[in-house]
Amino acid sequence: MVEEKKDDNVIFIGIKPFMNYVTSVVMQFTTKNKKEVVVKARGKFINRAVDVSEVVRKKFLKDRNIEVKDVKIDSEEMENKEGKKINVSTIEITLVKKESSSSS
Repeated sequence: MVEEKKDDNVIFIGIKPFMNYVTSVVMQFTTKNKKEVVVKARGKFINRAVDVSEVVRKKFLKDRNIEVKDVKIDSEEMENKEGKKINVSTIEITLVKKESSSSS
């Protein structure tokens, strides 16, 4: 039995240039032909995750019927540089390629 890697359709948003993430998501849908891509971010990168998802949907793949299937928000307890426990917000945006209904 071949086990498919579960996280190969997950894009983690961080400090790289904005367009790197947009390109990564677009590549998942086009080159790798994924039906679903998950954009994840924590803390100050949450707004960037939302922006990446929207730019992909409304500019780059607007003709491909990409829609938001799900948005999950949560928080994780982490330790800051001083060793103090802090809560960091997280977001997970699931984008899905909607099957186009073929009307002949």
